[in-house]
Amino acid sequence: MNKFLKITLGVLGVILLGIGLLVVTFVLEMKPDKDEEEKIKIQAEQYLEDKFNDNFEVYDTLYDNMGNFGFEYAAKVRDKKGNTEFFVYYDNETKQIVDTYIADKWEDDLETEIHPFIIENFGKTTDFHVSIINDKIGQELGIDPVNPKSYKEFDVAPTIRITVHRKRSDGDEKILNEFISFLKSEDKLQHGSVILEYIAENGVILEDEWGKEF
Repeated sequence: MNKFLKITLGVLGVILLGIGLLVVTFVLEMKPDKDEEEKIKIQAEQYLEDKFNDNFEVYDTLYDNMGNFGFEYAAKVRDKKGNTEFFVYYDNETKQIVDTYIADKWEDDLETEIHPFIIENFGKTTDFHVSIINDKIGQELGIDPVNPKSYKEFDVAPTIRITVHRKRSDGDEKILNEFISFLKSEDKLQHGSVILEYIAENGVILEDEWGKEF
């Protein structure tokens, strides 16, 4: 009996030790490397000095430990006049420092334009977000960040995700079609996609999401 107890305790000890090591490893991986944070901050400040002007500033850094972005470390930058916030980071594909300014600015600009329509037709509690998948579109189009052009001058096809906190209504498709017509007729956007999702205030999904491309 004593021998069995010792074996059992030994096995439990090994299991607990393994769990402890996993927890410690996880905690360490979740913590950013201070040297890497300082490195990207310095790189971003030099990048801003070379390509932007004094209206832009680094205000923080981001460590992406969950793989949500195309980088591990990035500097958080803001436009002090326009209030657009964006990232500056080292791109492993191009082997150079890049920024997401134009993509984020265009997202902000379009959100401002469509805000009145969405609130009026879907309700004041409606949430919405514009996303441009290619966050390096500014560099690829050769746009000067100091004198940024409008997204209307280019063939941009963003995704507009609208979240309503209720179940699907019979009139939603009509409103969505009117929204797309509004975008095209008002020369706000000629191509893109709109997605409607139904999520309660507590985060519960109420209906399957759906949408249209145009």
